[in-house]
Amino acid sequence: MKDSDKTRMIVIDGVDGSGKGVQSRRMLEAFVRAGFDVILTREPGGSPAAEDVRKLLVEGDPEKWDSMTELMLMYASRRSHLRDTIWPALAQGKWVISDRYADSSRAFQGIAGELGLETVEKIHHIVVGDFEPELVLILDLPESIGLDRANQRGDQENRFEMKSSEYHAKVRAAYLQIASSNHQRYQVIDANQEIDQVSEALLEVVNRHFDLKLALTKIKQ
Repeated sequence: MKDSDKTRMIVIDGVDGSGKGVQSRRMLEAFVRAGFDVILTREPGGSPAAEDVRKLLVEGDPEKWDSMTELMLMYASRRSHLRDTIWPALAQGKWVISDRYADSSRAFQGIAGELGLETVEKIHHIVVGDFEPELVLILDLPESIGLDRANQRGDQENRFEMKSSEYHAKVRAAYLQIASSNHQRYQVIDANQEIDQVSEALLEVVNRHFDLKLALTKIKQ
């Protein structure tokens, strides 16, 4: 595959509390400093309509939706995200960095939520078609550490964090299972390290995959 054939979309995904938000912002900074036209977006959300759906998904009682309802809401949000944000940005030649994408549905609803990957893939194909990001970086760490980090945020977007520890253990295992399915698209990064170490590992993969020379600005102590 020539570099010109690669979709300029990078996803940072993984268990709750793995540092996706911080690392996606740091990657954005690296792209901007290197002079690239780039946007940072997120799921659920990423467009005005999708952000409306996000509130339904991430706030409230953890049992208010079953896995199938979650999946339907996720894909309603994802369709808006793609149509209104991701696809237009890519068409303009921009790079897209997304904090979560479709593998969250595969992990949370498909495997941990026990709908099955076949069900998720059927809906994914209907809503998304054949489009896939070029590179997915999975931040991996013990789910107990991730949940401790996530709960320290103290915001209202904690519906998934309130699900059982068994559920989150399944989510972590699901991401590792998904990552093992395609070693060209997926890379697993150890997120149980210092922030700078994680950032350096992420940028190393991105630089190698796209033949770039992105550099890290380290956090001041």
